[in-house]
Amino acid sequence: MQRREYKLWYRDAAKRWPEALPIGNGRLGGMIFGTVSQEKIQLNEDTVWYGGPKKANGSDALRHLPEVRRLLMEGKQREAEHLARMALMSAPKYLHPYQPLGDLLFYLPGHDRTPEHYDRELDLSTATARVSYVLDGARYEREYFSSAADQVLVVRLTSDRPGGLTFGAHLMRRPFDSGTHRAGNDTIVMDGECGKDGVRFAAAVKAIAEGGAVRMIGDFISVENADRVTLLVAANTTFRHADPEQASLAQVEAAALKPYEQLKREHVADYARYFDRVSFRLGPAASLLAAREQDDRPTDERLEAMQEGNEDPGLVELYFQFGRYLLLSCSRPGTLAATLQGIWNDSYTPSWESKFTININTEMNYWPAEVCHLEECHEPLFDLIERMRPSGRETARTVYGCGGFAAHHNTNLWGDTHIEGILVSASIWPLGAAWLSLHLWEHYRFGLDASFLADRAYPVMKEAAQFLLEYMIEDGQGRLLTGPSISPENKFVLPDGTRGNLCMAPAMDTQIVHTLFEACLSAASVLQTDEPFREQLQAAMAKLPPIRIGKHGQIMEWLEDYDEAEPGHRHISQLFALHPGERIHPQRTPELAQAARRTLERRLAHGGGHTGWSRAWIINFWSRLGEGDIAYENVKALLAKSTYPNLFDAHPPFQIDGNFGGTAGIAEMLLQSHGGEIALLPALPQAWPDGEVTGLRARGGYGVDIRWTGGRLDHAVLQAKRAGVCRVRAPQELRVTEDGTAVAAVYADGVLEFEVSEGRSYTLAP
Repeated sequence: MQRREYKLWYRDAAKRWPEALPIGNGRLGGMIFGTVSQEKIQLNEDTVWYGGPKKANGSDALRHLPEVRRLLMEGKQREAEHLARMALMSAPKYLHPYQPLGDLLFYLPGHDRTPEHYDRELDLSTATARVSYVLDGARYEREYFSSAADQVLVVRLTSDRPGGLTFGAHLMRRPFDSGTHRAGNDTIVMDGECGKDGVRFAAAVKAIAEGGAVRMIGDFISVENADRVTLLVAANTTFRHADPEQASLAQVEAAALKPYEQLKREHVADYARYFDRVSFRLGPAASLLAAREQDDRPTDERLEAMQEGNEDPGLVELYFQFGRYLLLSCSRPGTLAATLQGIWNDSYTPSWESKFTININTEMNYWPAEVCHLEECHEPLFDLIERMRPSGRETARTVYGCGGFAAHHNTNLWGDTHIEGILVSASIWPLGAAWLSLHLWEHYRFGLDASFLADRAYPVMKEAAQFLLEYMIEDGQGRLLTGPSISPENKFVLPDGTRGNLCMAPAMDTQIVHTLFEACLSAASVLQTDEPFREQLQAAMAKLPPIRIGKHGQIMEWLEDYDEAEPGHRHISQLFALHPGERIHPQRTPELAQAARRTLERRLAHGGGHTGWSRAWIINFWSRLGEGDIAYENVKALLAKSTYPNLFDAHPPFQIDGNFGGTAGIAEMLLQSHGGEIALLPALPQAWPDGEVTGLRARGGYGVDIRWTGGRLDHAVLQAKRAGVCRVRAPQELRVTEDGTAVAAVYADGVLEFEVSEGRSYTLAP
């Protein structure tokens, strides 16, 4: 029986978009439907955004800011929100959307009958999609991949019947179709623009036939009686190229100089050098083939079985690696950061404009980057932050009268930072830059690149912190408060029944501020710089409100112990300090950890986790609390309730953050490395008694491989990037060896401590 490890596969063509299979090279994406008689590849290029940058900061914001704060401090909720809506909101209100490039369609005459032996698959190991079927005794096959090596999307059609391929192909962009034109005898070009001040784009398709003929008929490429055909697709915009048509034509012509086998070989080699870094197996190695018999069921049938309550460890493996595949396919050095949908969007008016939503979703997109050994995929986010800084300085100055740089809950291609939207529940939240800047710190913590810290990370972190130092105000109790702000998208209920959003010092704000200030202190210490600034940060941190426990035994979400208007709300912002923050820890802060458990229990009891990304965050929360069985129940719920047939996350609709958060959560169950220590198998569920993961990364500059048997650690290997003291949290004392030689180690209070040398590997075993 054929094994389909790391493959999604189906017995039918996709009937709707969430069944199509995604391919991408970081910036150029396609959704493969696999239809027999009229194939459709829905195309995206990451810089096809409608409109242009906006200078939209509210002109009256700074003048009315003190009054909004005064009203909030006096408990005048309605008046504060009414004034804030008028005075603080931007004009225009909403950012413009990320849009599709268009569709590549090809029509195969005589293929409008039901084929035999239909098979459609996506091989995550090679980033290649395939369709095969038999019609009238002839086998037809198609292969699809988007090559980062050659910057083209490639489609290969073959038939084992000589001269068996006849079809017409064209490009379309309904409802904004502007037609195509010819560029030679085998190439068509589609171009257009995305509104006033928007980018101009172009896409080119070139056909190369082996046998038969290629000619132009109307706006179609006509392929007639060929044995094999390669279609090359390129697309660009004026965001990167002054002449996107010329750039696209140059790319397809350069790719056309290579045989198909070379194009595919170089694509796979480029992709595999990232993807192959991490392997993941659940189940005993000796019985792997027997345990994987269920892998030969189609992916959609396996999902249906999960919905019925069946176990499928192989599907968990597949989902984990699918998240890594998606990140590598939509976020590479030189591309844009992943939007709410990565690069895959089929709507010209997508939900939430398919933007960068930075009050959780964009950050979640990058949770797996470092731990899952795709650290280069983090770089587009850093580039986005750099584009935001000039706008963020203007927003800080114009709206708040502060230095530094600030951003709110959404940004776009151009890095706009103003208060976006009209909903008070989401818009007035100026902590976006602060949270994003912590991703640069995380990149340093995993890789320990001092030049990156000095040149890229610390300047951004410091500027975000400078804004906060000036933005916060001191109340009558001597506390430093953020505000006006919100606990993202949630409402509270005042004692008189009034529902409110806008407030001073919601818990998440203070937790982010504390985390950023602490990171700046650590970074400045490493760099041995900015002593006066460090003193400012330390003085401010002493005045921040503490994490508090409320009347239900929960972590308080607001400065006062308000009831939630929606107790099962999808955002669980008050637990930032548990994950991705580190201030709540089961061993170091047991009382707060218990309150975090209570918070999650209350959320879930009232229907929380009903959206994909929220469920993914919950997996990470329970993993941090060491609750492996509960974390796994939420992994199963994510697959059963919030996953489309093509494994895309169902918010609903599709949002890619759930995929990335789910992959990160599975990694968090197996390896944690916060609080100055490494935890091996910290949240291993009973359902995974045997397994192995290799190639993960831990903070402090470690590579980590782990194998376990019977629910207990068999052995782990740590590769140290730097010399120093390694601390490993373990339920039992472990032997540490280097090349078979014992290493002196001290075990106390559940933590194993030993010295490591740069570039050496250490084996830990019972």
